Amino acid sequence: MAGFREEDKALFPIQSISSVVEIFKNQLENSSEPDLALLSILVGAVENSLTCNRTFASQETAVYDEPKLPAVEFHIAEALYTKFHAVIKGAVDLTVYDTKYATRELVKKVSDVIWNSLTRSYYKDRAHLQSLYSYLTANKLDCFGVAFAVVAGCQVLGFKDVHLAMSEDHAWVVYGEDGVETAEVTWHGKGNEDKRGQPVEPGIASRSWLYVNGQAVVCSRTMEVATIVSAINPSLSATADAAEVALLQQELLWLLYDLGHLAKYPMALGNLGDLEEAAPTPGRPPAVHLFQEAVRSARKYYGNAHVYPYTYQGGYLYRHGLHANALASWAGAADVLRKYDYSRDDGEIYKELLEIANELIPHTVRADERLLRQPRCFAYLLRFYDGICQWEEGANTPVLHIGWARPLVNTISKFDANIRAQVIIECYEADQKSEEDKAQKRETNIDETLNNNNNNYCKTKERGNTARDLIKSLESKVPATPAPTHPSIQALTAACSEKILNRDYLLQGGGEPFVAPPENALPVEPSTSQEPLDPEIESDLESEKPRITLYSQKMKGLKDLLLAEKLNTHAISLQLTAQSQVQIGKKGRGSDEGVSQRPKRTRRE
Repeated sequence: MAGFREEDKALFPIQSISSVVEIFKNQLENSSEPDLALLSILVGAVENSLTCNRTFASQETAVYDEPKLPAVEFHIAEALYTKFHAVIKGAVDLTVYDTKYATRELVKKVSDVIWNSLTRSYYKDRAHLQSLYSYLTANKLDCFGVAFAVVAGCQVLGFKDVHLAMSEDHAWVVYGEDGVETAEVTWHGKGNEDKRGQPVEPGIASRSWLYVNGQAVVCSRTMEVATIVSAINPSLSATADAAEVALLQQELLWLLYDLGHLAKYPMALGNLGDLEEAAPTPGRPPAVHLFQEAVRSARKYYGNAHVYPYTYQGGYLYRHGLHANALASWAGAADVLRKYDYSRDDGEIYKELLEIANELIPHTVRADERLLRQPRCFAYLLRFYDGICQWEEGANTPVLHIGWARPLVNTISKFDANIRAQVIIECYEADQKSEEDKAQKRETNIDETLNNNNNNYCKTKERGNTARDLIKSLESKVPATPAPTHPSIQALTAACSEKILNRDYLLQGGGEPFVAPPENALPVEPSTSQEPLDPEIESDLESEKPRITLYSQKMKGLKDLLLAEKLNTHAISLQLTAQSQVQIGKKGRGSDEGVSQRPKRTRRE
């Protein structure tokens, strides 16, 4: 463990952002084990002094034309660092755990040390409670902070195999020689303390978004440094940020970005995009590129199982008046959500989607009447609600109620019948899937792990006419939403989101299956692998005939009503809120099981 190096000590007292960045750089570049406790204490001290007890006026003085920070003295940082080591080492007898790798008992013990020393009389998910500085000065931590503290504590004890794992709203640890053991170490919601020490597999099996179906961000040590930075919270209030803290976070995220430590961290890329949108850094990519990169990261590394990259991107497009593309991103978010079964532990994403459905989408169609002339926008809207309805189907608790139905009915009623009629609506049926599976076995040998949103290697078993048909289908004009096409085509188009298929390989079997895209190629729009996203251009496409496949029972039941010349809004509302449709169309699931990386900041909507 690196600890305080001589070059780090020379930078104290810390009074500038550049000094903090330099310490992080030293830790990241000069050690295979950057010291988590040291770095968390340092940024926590800066954040808390500028947000919780702000008496410091940075505009009065500056160091090298950058904001001057309240001084962090070395003796204070060293005392807190020593205190954390003493708390952990004093409570854990290593002779009892005489092993190179951590055990469940050890992880539970460290969790107990942290948990039992917390002050109980406070609301644990308030802002600025995620750092070890908060823990060591006030005995307060939010749920992400507890999980991080356990990992940092295990590092203090010399266990290098204990790492942080995060979904989009929860955190736990992985450990063991192969890193496959898992343990709960914190809580989510109320009354979940007794889960600490238990494996997370029951939560994954529940298909709850809280556990992202086993597609969590499992951190390396350098990615754990990135979590420290991504968890920084600059907020002073619901509407104001501390500029110095935001700038510190921004510069540290760029440091991590340049070192390659954000490539597998979609949430951090989204945070950096937010910061760049508010205060662009000269010479850096625009914010929209970071949001697109977050989507690509989630698709490439996590099976397109993360929702927030799409909502981050959709929010940006919405704020910049790119409304059709915002609708496409929100539809992409719902496409991810349809993979899960709604659980009461999924409150954060429920609130996010409810805001999109009941506030952002209605405002979008009011603000931009061009959308009402575009059939593809009607298709995006249907896909958004189809995803939410499918999310509801496997749940024990209904999602849609009249508060969801009214905005939908009001919005779709604004589309003229001739626009709605141009959308080709098809319904996916189970027997259709069975026939497609049989055809797939006869004609192709696609890797079974490849799905419609992943980017794994794939190859065709038979070439000739089958391959030519695939190429012909891929090169033809594709609709705005995926039709129930042959699974082979779905798999190949999904692969196109990151790489371009080599025509010669498919037709003659020569060369590599993929070729690199041209450097100036447009990025792929996240909500469908076929449709490029160009935020600078939005056209009024009134003659298109987009195709959409409905998967949820509720939306399939609405097909004829949606295409009727005169909408029966009452019947649509009844169908959307009908509880009899819940539980239809999915196999039985396990029971629902239930940490925010940081308290949710108010989005800059």
